[in-house]
Amino acid sequence: MSKSISDLINDVEKADSSIKLLVAVSSLSKACSDESIPTLISVLSYNNPGAAVAAVKGLVKIGKESVPALMEEINNQNYTAKAWAIRALAGIGDPRSVDVLLKAATTDFSPSVRRTAAKGLGEIQWPIKPKNSLDPRELEVLETLLSISEKDEEWAVRYSAIVGLQLQYRLMTDENEQIKFKIKSHVRSIESKDPDFAVSARARLAFLELCNMDNDS
Repeated sequence: MSKSISDLINDVEKADSSIKLLVAVSSLSKACSDESIPTLISVLSYNNPGAAVAAVKGLVKIGKESVPALMEEINNQNYTAKAWAIRALAGIGDPRSVDVLLKAATTDFSPSVRRTAAKGLGEIQWPIKPKNSLDPRELEVLETLLSISEKDEEWAVRYSAIVGLQLQYRLMTDENEQIKFKIKSHVRSIESKDPDFAVSARARLAFLELCNMDNDS
């Protein structure tokens, strides 16, 4: 017989070892219940990376219902919890997290957090609008990704910003022709001038895939 959500939450709260905590959090995450959100978020501040990864997966799986509580967690003084919360928000892609992700992508001292936030900006699921026009927030995200992909000192962050640009490009239609052209020109430029081979190669791949998208449309 499968356990109830309250039983799964109780297992997390009573876990007395790292392994038991990981198993309990993984089981709770798989349940994908809104009731588990507070418990999963509390795990983000534990000194257990494996359990935190499992909690993030659960919160992402739950989706937009997790966003308000995760936004509150950003104000937590525990940096580790904040970093995991940013990862969860990046994976969900809710427009309400744009400000958090913009700040993390441009100012966080940790390259891994900036990298996650940059890719997360690319995965924002914007509301569908007439003619798929871009509002000021979408343009701000695009300009930020364009800047990060060129200026961040860490190659992995620049790499993720290129991925983010490619992800946002996929949401555009032919009516966004000027912006699409700007993105393609930018990644082509990165290919030729970025000093890191991995970034240059990723920019080339992005350019080719963007061209293929346009040819297929």
